[in-house]
Amino acid sequence: MYKNKTVGVVVPAYNESGFVGEVIETLPEFVDRIYVIDDQSTDDTWKEITTTAEAVNDAIPATDGGAAFDQRVVPIQHEENRGVGGAIKTGYLRARDDEIDVTAVVGGDGQMDPDLLDRIIDPVAEGTADYVKGNRLLNEGDHEEMPGFRRLGNHILTGLTKIASGYWRIGDPQMGYTAISLSALHNAEIEEMYEFYGYCNDLLVRLNVTGHTVADVASPLNYGDEVSHINYLTYIPRVSLMLLRTFLWRLWSGRQTAKGVSLLLLYVAGAVGTVGTLVSAVRGSADAEGQSQSARSALGGVFVLGLAMVVDGLVNWPINTRVEPTEREAVAEQSDVTESDHAESVEAGSDTESDTTVEINA
Repeated sequence: MYKNKTVGVVVPAYNESGFVGEVIETLPEFVDRIYVIDDQSTDDTWKEITTTAEAVNDAIPATDGGAAFDQRVVPIQHEENRGVGGAIKTGYLRARDDEIDVTAVVGGDGQMDPDLLDRIIDPVAEGTADYVKGNRLLNEGDHEEMPGFRRLGNHILTGLTKIASGYWRIGDPQMGYTAISLSALHNAEIEEMYEFYGYCNDLLVRLNVTGHTVADVASPLNYGDEVSHINYLTYIPRVSLMLLRTFLWRLWSGRQTAKGVSLLLLYVAGAVGTVGTLVSAVRGSADAEGQSQSARSALGGVFVLGLAMVVDGLVNWPINTRVEPTEREAVAEQSDVTESDHAESVEAGSDTESDTTVEINA
């Protein structure tokens, strides 16, 4: 348990042999239940999962702070490959059935540091957020190892997800290191969650529709020998279309409130003005007056769309935030910096002493 809350971790795995076993073994002791989902891997992932699960279950009995679960590690194998979103959905539903208070997601590829799990789940455990996600873009050092094409794609999808979800203070939506509350699992229609890699973007839209609070926490990823299964040439267009669909669904779902109606009207007016201008431009205008009218329509449409986004951000401002490191973490980081500086100072002093010795001997 963590702060009197039961904690579960969902570990999706597809062809993660050589990585997933260590992920399971290194999860903190406060984790009550680990749901490891093999998404029909074609390597030895399932064997590694079951072998590790047996060893961990024998060594560390699972408890929820009172009554014991039947096992700490729960191996689950899909009958067919459903994608990472499908694997996480399976884990979420099992955690919901077990009434787990806080459910985190830790990838089976070993990129997510288990020592940062408390930072991820803390806002959910304390009740200040319903969903927390890591963000590699908040600190420069957290994304220096990210390949350039991934960084570009991430920035594109960050902008599109802000518009689609209404969470304008949230970034790096593709970061899979997350934690979610039990109430959010009950309310966000998890059964309908997107099963492709864009599941995380889809989930943010669902959480906004149900009015849940989302928070970003600075978190790095460790890029090692693992193989990415994402084809960005198909990934970005496919997720972008999904975001357009969920964006329209979000606007339509909010029509029952005055704020929702205002947003819907602003976005529609801006879109109509902009699209109308594009249509006119394609058809072409024979005279200067027609061209002037098209230019005015374009400016008007863009202005209204911009206004809609500003209003959208203000309306949703209270339900999305960024969580700064706790005082304890800040002190630890400062201590690391101090120790590093001290070590460099000692090394420099040692070099100076060595140089002095050489001069004396000379």
